[in-house]
Amino acid sequence: MSGRFAGKTAVVTGSGRRKGLGEAIVRRLASEGANIVLSDIGRPRDAATGAEHIGQLTEMEEIAAGIAAMGVGVSTCDCDVRVPAEVDALAQHAVDTFGSLDIWVNNAGIGYIMKPLLEVSEADWDAVLDVNLKGCFFGIQSAARRMIAQGRGGRIINIASQAAKSGFPHAQAYTSSKHGLVGLARSAAVELGAHRITVNNVCPNHVTTGLGAWQNEYFSKVVGAASVEDYLKAMAARIPLGHPGLPEDTAAAVAFLCSDDAVYITGESMNVSGGEEPH
Repeated sequence: MSGRFAGKTAVVTGSGRRKGLGEAIVRRLASEGANIVLSDIGRPRDAATGAEHIGQLTEMEEIAAGIAAMGVGVSTCDCDVRVPAEVDALAQHAVDTFGSLDIWVNNAGIGYIMKPLLEVSEADWDAVLDVNLKGCFFGIQSAARRMIAQGRGGRIINIASQAAKSGFPHAQAYTSSKHGLVGLARSAAVELGAHRITVNNVCPNHVTTGLGAWQNEYFSKVVGAASVEDYLKAMAARIPLGHPGLPEDTAAAVAFLCSDDAVYITGESMNVSGGEEPH
């Protein structure tokens, strides 16, 4: 298949849920010729990874079938990003399957543990930070090792959030984890630049994925909106472009940062917020 990513291999964590950011990202990269390694946790592992919030093996395989129909190579590999050995095995799976690892997108995240500040437990805090921040660190390490060994550079992208720039109620751990990604990308970019590996964050505002729909329900109650529809109307009213983001908006930003057009961009945290987030 032709395209600007033809012959390259992309790993996207957290890409095993229908209508999620991960699926949109893999579809965009595949549409431009990349071989794809879909990855998600695959099955519940503990109280923090309930079945209703994760990409399970069956759903991941269904997404993979749709990607394969686009004419690119595709493989699946379940991975708990909190476990360094599993993350390293995922990176090696990409190399073993397709011969290289060129693009790594840290998309896996927990955005469904939301509570008032005084109700957040240590277990809640650890669950969010372990996936959203530590998991990205492990991903950067494992991807960079392969990219350095290959000797031709690479692209590493973390899916951060508007919460990497601004604070939100009931999201202390989430906001902290996403702010942490700003520092992580900056630091990693300094060290990996000599190897022509860029490290950047994409920071979308609210996107109504499966997780986003849960957040709509939750936060409409927190702010006392009459309905989810009223909550979404108020959200749209404060966004200069007049509507929340779409998964494809985030995917387009990822594709840009993976392209040769972004060869001189690293250590950045790009807002994709319709003008809502100016920082």
